[in-house]
Amino acid sequence: MARKTKKRAPFDPAPHLVADTATETSQRYPDVFQVKQINKVIKYQKIDDNTLEITTEGEIKLRIELWTDTTWRVRYAVEKFANQPSYALHPDRNPKSVDFTVKEDKQQIFIISASISCRIQKKDCRISFHTKDGKKTILEEQESYLQRATILDGTDHLRVSFKTAKEEVFYGLGDKSWSLDLRGRSFDNWNSDAFGYHKEKDPLYRTVPFYYGLQNDQAYGIFLHNTWRTHFDFDSQKDETVRMWAEGGEMDYFFCYGPELNQVAQSYHQLTGTPELPPLWALGFHQCRWSYYPEARVRKLADTFRELQIPCDAIYLDIDYMDGYRCFTWNQDYFPKPGEMIRDIAEQGFQTVVMIDPGIRVDKDYHVYQQGVEKDYFCRRANGELMRGPVWPADCVWPDYTRADVRKWWGELYRELYEDNSISGFWNDMNEPAVFKVNSLTFPDHVMHDNDGHPSDHKPVHNIYGQQMSRGTYDGLKSIKPEKRPFVLTRASFSGGQRYAAVWTGDNVASWEHLELANRQCQRLSISGFSLVGTDIGGFVNQPSPELLIRWLQLGIFHPVFRVHSMGNNIDGAAEADADAIKASEATLRLDQEPWVFGEPYTSQARKAIEFRYRLLPYLYTSVYQNVQQGTPVLRSLAFEDQTDKKAQKRENEFMLGDHLLVSPVVKPGVKSHNTYLPSGDWVNYYNGNHYVGPRNHRQSVKEDTIPLYVRGGAIIPNYPVQQYVYELNIETVELRAYYGKDNVESSFYQDAGEGYEHEKGQYRHHKYTTSSGKNSFLIEQKIEGKYEGDLSAFEIKLFGLPFEPQQLFIDGVAIQVIDKEGDAYVIVAPSDFKTVEVSG
Repeated sequence: MARKTKKRAPFDPAPHLVADTATETSQRYPDVFQVKQINKVIKYQKIDDNTLEITTEGEIKLRIELWTDTTWRVRYAVEKFANQPSYALHPDRNPKSVDFTVKEDKQQIFIISASISCRIQKKDCRISFHTKDGKKTILEEQESYLQRATILDGTDHLRVSFKTAKEEVFYGLGDKSWSLDLRGRSFDNWNSDAFGYHKEKDPLYRTVPFYYGLQNDQAYGIFLHNTWRTHFDFDSQKDETVRMWAEGGEMDYFFCYGPELNQVAQSYHQLTGTPELPPLWALGFHQCRWSYYPEARVRKLADTFRELQIPCDAIYLDIDYMDGYRCFTWNQDYFPKPGEMIRDIAEQGFQTVVMIDPGIRVDKDYHVYQQGVEKDYFCRRANGELMRGPVWPADCVWPDYTRADVRKWWGELYRELYEDNSISGFWNDMNEPAVFKVNSLTFPDHVMHDNDGHPSDHKPVHNIYGQQMSRGTYDGLKSIKPEKRPFVLTRASFSGGQRYAAVWTGDNVASWEHLELANRQCQRLSISGFSLVGTDIGGFVNQPSPELLIRWLQLGIFHPVFRVHSMGNNIDGAAEADADAIKASEATLRLDQEPWVFGEPYTSQARKAIEFRYRLLPYLYTSVYQNVQQGTPVLRSLAFEDQTDKKAQKRENEFMLGDHLLVSPVVKPGVKSHNTYLPSGDWVNYYNGNHYVGPRNHRQSVKEDTIPLYVRGGAIIPNYPVQQYVYELNIETVELRAYYGKDNVESSFYQDAGEGYEHEKGQYRHHKYTTSSGKNSFLIEQKIEGKYEGDLSAFEIKLFGLPFEPQQLFIDGVAIQVIDKEGDAYVIVAPSDFKTVEVSG
């Protein structure tokens, strides 16, 4: 009879520890492993107003810090706790004064706040979190904390494990090409260059060691505050256990209680911060390829967008704009007068974004290399040699961004591009860091870093290297042009990196599978802190079919970063900026992914999708503002809409954009009818006002040029007129699409100058709406905050889904006779500062 074996979790560096106790492991491998497990409590003491420290019989101590009533920090250490800066936590975030009491009995220590009761078992220090009344268990450790060292490598395994119920679901963890529910799988967090990655490929470009647990309608979050290589196992062995471990550093995690998923998201953002408002143009449509050159081709690209009346706000220049891949330089053959070109296309409404990589070419005549060597700013190996390796140049060195002076120097290098050449934004790529070598594709572990005054090898720095590059970029741009909002896009990052840069999902593939992955990845990144997120629309690798490109554009409408990017087919020898170069480049046009490459009817379908994005800009900008102010994710998986709904918990295609739009993208080829799950509530078809009551599945026919979109009944969605770029028009009238609903609903429309920082001084206008409905009436109430004086003077209010024909209209109590009908909506015009609009049948 075959012997039954227990399935091991993928990526577990010590799989025997999963099943064995610390004692069994030590007995089995006495000459190799040194396992320390937290033991019986000896004493505990309150060491400040927020912290309880527990001493045990062994060497390990435990600290529990209350940062807020519902956010608690748990730390384990041998002898003393680490004291070094955090790359993840917002520098202005510190524990608040929290009232809590400490009690004990023979078996347990109790720490009780206004919402949480924490219990620590005296015999082995196992922790559990409960509601204050103790009736519901939120999270409970399965085993007590342990750490392992080997004679050769020292400490390499720090682990906690938690019990999980069979029905519990897990979300988050940043960017994983996996189902939204993480259950049943182990994951590895190690920033990796993942060119052409596939479904279930792990790890990818970013590390976000934060996840949500949801069971018994209660949500909590766990943020592992550790930059080393980390691992999460969500019950992959079917033993109802979640395991979380790191390969070094300190076991330091935050427990964030909801009980709502959105409350957990807000708590995580309170710890790690939110981005500042991006410039409005950053939410427009962006066009990119590897690469647009020479200058004549860039000009032709800009002209074509305007001739075809397809909106676009930004054109990107990939690595070939540089002189021999030397960052902060120009190839003078391709771009003899870059500043002039950039200013010319700016007059057409285009912003220019260029790529900057961390790999600096070894060249004694190259000023960046010269300065870095002179000031000793580049990373070195343990033996003192410069860390050298190949990326785009065959011989590169890399700045040590974990030094404040290096970050400052790096930021200043942008001055010529940003100030003299009028570049608008910067794209930090290859910063995992990527190295073109077999097998590892990154730095060896022995590379040394300053680590902001706490010198270390590469292992604790690897996951934050890209984040600190974008930090240096962001801070430099703020210093050079303090009046301008920076736009930085980064490939690699870590928790907290949302404070410095937007992200995209990396080098994906032109396939329907990747369209599905794009949908999931952006949802996951958004709920994991990175709301300013998008994908390479159409796929970076290979060429999409016309249908795939259109469906991807339709999904991208609802992603904050709305960028087409492709490998294309690089021009060979087209150095002359003349008609011959343009002709040569156009020969490869059908390998690119501009919106017009496939001709009609696809050009019109692409234009329609992009125009829709520009109509939705005020709603999207408002949703981003809410993320900045409150930490509410811009994109939310359907479970965030109704976490008590078991079907909603498992849905992956539909998602919420902001508070009120439910998006149901088409991610399969040849679809003629499409199924959408609508959670509990009143939902209205965005286009025609038809009503549906959830929870239910709704199947509807779909056309090639639209995707299903629903609005919460009672919501108001602001729309701008179509513009070719965001600052083209002085917008005097904004369309408000108001949807009749059964419940009282609050909506918002936030606006400011779209650039600069005057909004922080009150120069904004925040329109807040409340709707209420009767059988034969619909009322809109408006309150306005802020002092911004823009061009807006009137609203064109379109009423959808009214169950009655309007007979009377009152604006601020004054009867108005004019009610027009336009398609499926009734249309009225009101001054922008109206207080009430009421219609009745």
